[in-house]
Amino acid sequence: MAYAAPTAEQRFALEHSAGMGHLAASATFAAASDDVVDAVLAGIADFAAGEWAPLAKAGDTVGARWTDAGVVMPDGYARAYRDYVEGGWGTIGAPEAWGGQGLPFALQTAVLETLGGANTGFALCPTLTLGAIEALAHHGSASQQAAYLPRLSTGEWTGTMNLTEPQAGSDVGALRTLASPHGDGTWRVRGTKIYISFGDHDMASNIVHLVLARTPGAPEGTRGISLFLVPKYRLDADGEPGEANDVRVVSIEHKMGLHASPTCVLSFGDRDDCVGELIGAEGGGLRAMFTMMNNARLNVGLQGVQVAEGASQAAAAHALERVQSARAGGRTRESVRIVEHPDVRRMLMRMRAQTQGARALVYHAAGMVDRATLGEAGARSRLEMLTPLAKAHATDLGNEVASLGIQVHGGMGYIEETGAARFFRDARITPIYEGTNGIQAADLVGRKLSLDNGAAFGSLITDMAATAEHPDLGVLVETCEAIGRRLAGADHDDRLAASYPFLTMLSVAVCGWLLEAQARAAPATPFGDAKRATVRFYLDQIVPEALGLRAAATASAEVLYAMAPEAFAA
Repeated sequence: MAYAAPTAEQRFALEHSAGMGHLAASATFAAASDDVVDAVLAGIADFAAGEWAPLAKAGDTVGARWTDAGVVMPDGYARAYRDYVEGGWGTIGAPEAWGGQGLPFALQTAVLETLGGANTGFALCPTLTLGAIEALAHHGSASQQAAYLPRLSTGEWTGTMNLTEPQAGSDVGALRTLASPHGDGTWRVRGTKIYISFGDHDMASNIVHLVLARTPGAPEGTRGISLFLVPKYRLDADGEPGEANDVRVVSIEHKMGLHASPTCVLSFGDRDDCVGELIGAEGGGLRAMFTMMNNARLNVGLQGVQVAEGASQAAAAHALERVQSARAGGRTRESVRIVEHPDVRRMLMRMRAQTQGARALVYHAAGMVDRATLGEAGARSRLEMLTPLAKAHATDLGNEVASLGIQVHGGMGYIEETGAARFFRDARITPIYEGTNGIQAADLVGRKLSLDNGAAFGSLITDMAATAEHPDLGVLVETCEAIGRRLAGADHDDRLAASYPFLTMLSVAVCGWLLEAQARAAPATPFGDAKRATVRFYLDQIVPEALGLRAAATASAEVLYAMAPEAFAA
């Protein structure tokens, strides 16, 4: 089936979950008028459907290839990426000082959703570049910003994040990559990084790697980490890509999904000099890293929305076309389209409700990025509260919806030719990378509940309780408050054991709260009728499910340690 951007849903979520009208009323985002927002959404919808979506199948079946000359993308990708750059789509949310349009991050989020809905693996490339822009804009020197931000902002050059190493995994403090001063203000970087998305490709004239490394004599753990800018090609006197840096692709991973996104093992400085520049202060890598990571976590949550939307569209198209069996209890024995069967309707409605809930959550968090930019009181704390929810819950929902999409297709969903399985394969990594969802849950109960001495959590609860109308939603909000207060003072193991079910409960409460507000604002049109029906399903069926997690969110960790570790293998 052909992908069509959910423009009406995006526009509604931007207005009623991200607060686009409020943002546009500020001097900073005054350019985000209704006509501009509508034009951007319509333009990216046409571009994505016309140029990126048709490449998705080849991206999945052919994939990126590792050659002696580096990574080669499938046919058509370089041209489609060039058209993305020339169309100015990378500049939407980039700073005006560096050639960007300076529009809200929330609008940029909608653009990325459309690109990723059309071709999830491909969209990782500009997504990662946005993280590099964010890190340099906040922590780079004036000369680094002048040299790199204009071309990163257009997408002419792409960016990467280089954190993980073979021995370290999620333990960033255990990394061993070393950066040594060269005496001229530059550094020589040596080490290996793994799982580097778009670490190499043939679509851009330069790739800007942001690399975490230790410096000589640095303390152990995260305090000894610094961040370095390491381009694939060093810049010449005119600021153009010149001599190759010693950054080599050792291999690319053979993955379950996202085959259009080359995941590279990169080697730095093992044959020749790998020249890097320090970003920010020595030892300040962790702070700069979290600038990248927080941006990336929201965008990974957005990947959950992208996959869920694509899977929902494919399932709905199949259900409207596939004729099989008479409807139970129907007046005739004539076979009907499977969309007429109650259980198929249940799955389609659940997919729709979960997708819209995930979109509302991620867009709301994106709106908080913009409110924090405006300096609004409480916006930064609210964003910090929402980030683990947006990353973890939206990616969980991407997997759930993609799995349901296969189920709607029946046996054909398990056959690769239909394309339904691709959504699930692409989605499965999203709860793992940029901090596993278990890490997000641990962050929620370990740091976010106590943020601002508990005021950030309390403010979120207060806002939800003030407007929640559905009785089960009100009970869920009250239950989340009680469990959150309990976990804030709980034993460390008990807190972590309860963290994941609690994250799910709180996420469902936020999604329900946002969707209920959307239903109140929905017009008396077919769109509004469908919106209200979808929200009713969410509140009547999904919210009560979350209440059922109370036992898990209040249970002791004792049962988790009631048997010896070796017993798990018995």
